[in-house]
Amino acid sequence: MSSFLSLGEIMVELAPAQDGLLKQGFAGDTFNTAWYARRLLPPEWSVSYGTVIGQDAISDDMADFIRAQGLDTDALARHPERTVGLYMISLKDGERSFSYWRGQSAAKTLADDPNRLAAMLKGRRNIHFSGITLAILPPKARSTFCAALASARAQGAHVSFDTNLRPKLWGSIDAMRDGLTLGASVADTVLPSFDEEQSIFPDQTPRDTVTRYARGGATTVVVKNGSAPATAWHTTEGTVQVTPPSVAQVTDSTAAGDSFAAGFLAARALGQSLQQATEQAATLASNVIQHRGALAPALFEGESK
Repeated sequence: MSSFLSLGEIMVELAPAQDGLLKQGFAGDTFNTAWYARRLLPPEWSVSYGTVIGQDAISDDMADFIRAQGLDTDALARHPERTVGLYMISLKDGERSFSYWRGQSAAKTLADDPNRLAAMLKGRRNIHFSGITLAILPPKARSTFCAALASARAQGAHVSFDTNLRPKLWGSIDAMRDGLTLGASVADTVLPSFDEEQSIFPDQTPRDTVTRYARGGATTVVVKNGSAPATAWHTTEGTVQVTPPSVAQVTDSTAAGDSFAAGFLAARALGQSLQQATEQAATLASNVIQHRGALAPALFEGESK
């Protein structure tokens, strides 16, 4: 069966509502990518979200939510003592800031059991993870995780990596740089953002970013660059540049990169060209940022998938 597995952490989200109350939701970068991939891939494809959650009531609610979004939970594991992470959004003068509570997040144990991890990955056709997936793992578990992905890649899986920098999750700039380099080394497709790459690597142009990751073993690199052209490269298709559709007003940039990844990866999984895939990714991300929140179901209303 054709399959897409996204791995990482989904958290409880508390967002401001009316009268000082908070509205509960669930969100996470690789979960967002899986959500969009589910809507872009044919119904016969299996799209799964892999993580570790607890055995408490909020974890049960999270599992129900994942299933309700059309995602398979065959790669969902449970931890007997931990629960799920939580973050709260604060608004001031229209700007969002975040407070996180993830010390007891079960997702941090994703690679603690190598046999369980291998079972999650077994037989998958497409496997996706991110820099956040790596950042929440302790160093030894991070190495175990990447070794498992390298093994899956060697057995024929297409592995994709969205670098998605979150400096506060890493112990240092050096640790973040080493972690991203390790993650990219086990991936076929690497999806970095140029502004983030420039903050920790000596890249002067998006082409420099492409070259660095290609030398690390990637066969496809797509460098996002905000409203500027995205630079996409593949070993046999060469380099293309795609300018995102212009957006008059950005409503919410949440999940711009996550949806870009889904648009690109889904198109490539279905055999589309580098140009076509990058165009689909850029168009989807441009539409998503015109909607509030990470998930934009209105974009898919009326579709059969």
